[in-house]
Amino acid sequence: MLILSRKPNESLMIGDNIEVVVLEVKGDQVKLGIKAPKRISVYRKEIYENIQRENLEASKVTLNALDSLKKLHRGGEIGGS
Repeated sequence: MLILSRKPNESLMIGDNIEVVVLEVKGDQVKLGIKAPKRISVYRKEIYENIQRENLEASKVTLNALDSLKKLHRGGEIGGS
């Protein structure tokens, strides 16, 4: 992990096109501004983790549905004459 010290109105660059600016430090809270291209999603970590968890759950439902369809098809219950 890289550790940097920055003061309000100072920034750091991530790659060539993402800038993180320290806007304010108040007690134990830091306000950051992030300048990034619109194609790059920026989330708080807890939100990102929730999205990943929900995507994983959604993919399980889809895989379970596909497995059920395969079993039905093998049994001759779908598409048979």
